[in-house]
Amino acid sequence: MKTMIKGLVDRIAAHPEEILDPLIRVAALLLAAAVVWWIYNRIVAKVEKKYGTRPFFEKSERIFSLIRRAGHYIIIILLGTALLKLFHAPLMEKLFNALMIILLTTIANNMVQSALPYLERKLVARTDTQMDDVIVNLFKRFSGVIIYITGIIIALDMLGLNIMPFIAGAGVAGIAIGFAAKDTLSNLISGVLLIIDRPLKVGDRIEVWSAPAGSATWGDVVDIGLRATKIRTTDNIVIIIPNNEIMNRDIVNYTTITDEIRVRIPIGISYDAEVKKAKELIVKVALELDWVMKDPAPKVVVRSFGESSVDLQARVWINDPRRRMDTISYITDRVKEVFDEEGIEIPYPKRDIIIRKELVPS
Repeated sequence: MKTMIKGLVDRIAAHPEEILDPLIRVAALLLAAAVVWWIYNRIVAKVEKKYGTRPFFEKSERIFSLIRRAGHYIIIILLGTALLKLFHAPLMEKLFNALMIILLTTIANNMVQSALPYLERKLVARTDTQMDDVIVNLFKRFSGVIIYITGIIIALDMLGLNIMPFIAGAGVAGIAIGFAAKDTLSNLISGVLLIIDRPLKVGDRIEVWSAPAGSATWGDVVDIGLRATKIRTTDNIVIIIPNNEIMNRDIVNYTTITDEIRVRIPIGISYDAEVKKAKELIVKVALELDWVMKDPAPKVVVRSFGESSVDLQARVWINDPRRRMDTISYITDRVKEVFDEEGIEIPYPKRDIIIRKELVPS
């Protein structure tokens, strides 16, 4: 050990420039990095003080923290690259740069995720077109995957790895997977079409054709995913329907254009009853409800002449489609009460049976 130390000391004494020159360069690089680090922090601090109260930065609190971190990573990358080149370590330089690229990718993804809510609130809310809603929605779902894949490809390229064979193999595998998962892909494509075409949106009340037997057949859309749509029925049951099935069915949407819908209620009266009086009573009952509209006013029409009844139909406009069943139930119950009070018969099928007795001659 003493011999090694003595040999190193003798070498430094004989050729001091071989040791001192690299040390001076390292010290200069570290000093320069420290100065740049300090200047960068000062600049970001001034920008934050000046623009930090702007709505974008108030809603995206992490932006300045991420900007600082990104700048620090860039300084570390430049410093590390310079130091590794100084000591002639190309392999370590490649590994270092690849690691830094992954770290920068993480920063980029965090910045995008922090900025997206603000963009969604401001840009989408100010426009009437649906395309920007679609773009923001899709970007929210896939931005992280795209950013990380891009970062990994750049990192692998820095390591000198040829990724083209992997991409070609992934393409072939993608085709095979596409055939195997055609139903899933069909649902994904249908989900994109649902977002673009918007036959329904979250909050709409629609008919549910696949509801369990004996349960409510309509409900509110609570989520439109890329694979399936979730609908909560009025029985508080969530039904998940594949998007492909929705795109292939007729969609009955009660709220897509307006909250005002017309409700039709069949009512039968006997042939002996006074039709005009029955119509007036039905209209009067309908107007007892607060959500029934007076303009257009409720009206009652004769639909047909049945076997044992005159078939009427009450047509009532309401301003809340979610009260449709309440409207039908209330009017049906109250009409029965009022008809009983006024002596108007609600008929039911009757049969006259005649018994004839024939005398058998003795």
